Amino acid sequence: MNPPVTIRNFSREFRLLIAAFVITLNFGYFTGLIFIEETTSFQPKGVETNYLGNEADEDAEVMQFKKSEKEILTVVHNHVLSFSLIFFLLGAIVLLTSVNRRLKVALMIEPFVSIVLTFGGIYLLWMGITWFKYVIALSGFALTLTMITSSFLILKACFSAR
Repeated sequence: MNPPVTIRNFSREFRLLIAAFVITLNFGYFTGLIFIEETTSFQPKGVETNYLGNEADEDAEVMQFKKSEKEILTVVHNHVLSFSLIFFLLGAIVLLTSVNRRLKVALMIEPFVSIVLTFGGIYLLWMGITWFKYVIALSGFALTLTMITSSFLILKACFSAR
């Protein structure tokens, strides 16, 4: 069932505003992914090293130290709050598309599960539960997939003819 109000029914100006927001949001998100690639090489071992350091590895090219509790709590706090707002807004906009209801619900709820798993996982990894690096990698991938899919569907709706 389609919502009574959809993006396609909005004025051209409002659709452009939504598109500009989504494009800018993606610019910020993917800039963050470049940073993650730089710090972890998108590898679970890189995630572990980034937060727990590599002081024991004599062959390490660059020495890294375990993050302090203050640093970890700052990373988790800032990311959970900002990602919650980002994905709340993205989910609210997805509600205004004409896509399948089940897909909408998945795109609206999944990011919140992944946010908790990713950033809660970073804290658990820091606490010494090192296998959580795999959960962090998978949930981070799911979060990115949700961002791409939601953004594509929103932009498609913004640029569809009425």
